[in-house]
Amino acid sequence: QAQVMESGGGLVQAGGSLRLSCAASGSIFSINAMGWYRQAPGKQRELVASITNGGMTNYADSVKGRFTISRDNDRNTGHLQMNGLKPEDTAVYFCYCDLDTVMTTGKVYWGRGTQVTVSS
Repeated sequence: QAQVMESGGGLVQAGGSLRLSCAASGSIFSINAMGWYRQAPGKQRELVASITNGGMTNYADSVKGRFTISRDNDRNTGHLQMNGLKPEDTAVYFCYCDLDTVMTTGKVYWGRGTQVTVSS
């Protein structure tokens, strides 16, 4: 079995920065793709950024140039550096990891989410 856990959310003023972290643990062979979704109150969950095991990245248009996704394969962790935060970035941010484990191949695991609040 495997688990994914986020950390690093909080309250920040507009224009500020936060760094979210995502850690995968358990009987993991490898992390394939990983990334971040977010969900604001009353809105659908949307993809923020993703990164493949080869390091290819993808970003939502709304965060390009402000957010940077990265990963550390040796530590089974990933990060989302968020700069120039705006009130519209306020949401719960969820990390997902596409994992190969002892029991499964290519199964997506989700964290429970971390709240990011940006005040104007």
